[in-house]
Amino acid sequence: MAISKQELQINEEIRDKEVLVIDADGAKKGVMSAKDAQKLAYDQNLDLVKIAPQATPPVCRVMDYGKYCFEQQKREKEARKNQRTVEIKEIRMFSAIDTHDFETKVAQGKKFLQGGDKVKVSVRFRKRAIAHPHLGEELLMRYRDEIGEVAVVDKPPKMEGRAIVMFMSPKQQKPEKADKGQKKAQKQQPAQSEAAQPAETGEKQEG
Repeated sequence: MAISKQELQINEEIRDKEVLVIDADGAKKGVMSAKDAQKLAYDQNLDLVKIAPQATPPVCRVMDYGKYCFEQQKREKEARKNQRTVEIKEIRMFSAIDTHDFETKVAQGKKFLQGGDKVKVSVRFRKRAIAHPHLGEELLMRYRDEIGEVAVVDKPPKMEGRAIVMFMSPKQQKPEKADKGQKKAQKQQPAQSEAAQPAETGEKQEG
């Protein structure tokens, strides 16, 4: 039974008339008074913990509460350690970008995406270049094609002030599936080899 995440009552804090008791091994000990349940726990040098206060009657478990709290904190610490905050990294370009700078921006975007972050790619227009927004969109489409192996487009190009922006996320890598035909061939190969072996032996004997 899952333990309630609310603040738990333990030992003398439990004052219910009757509680359902579960022992340290997970076996039900039946319904008894809170006092008798506490005595049962104390006799084993353990604690009585109310794990399901909403149940009728409330459910209490005999356990080492200190050890439980320690393990709970350890699990939460590990969970926080394994969590990673996804950030949105911005790649900025100008509509008149040279080939070398463009390739550098592509490499930078791939690095961010492979690290698990999202990418906001923006093309900014200088002075009169704002009159030709299609050039910025074409540049973003070119960027999308270059980086498509590791990314998917979340939001297509859209004007924001004097810039046109596009949002991209890391592409989910699908596990490679073994070719069924190849598996079948591998299974048949040993059988075919075994079948061919006696024929070869017979030919040698005839010679």
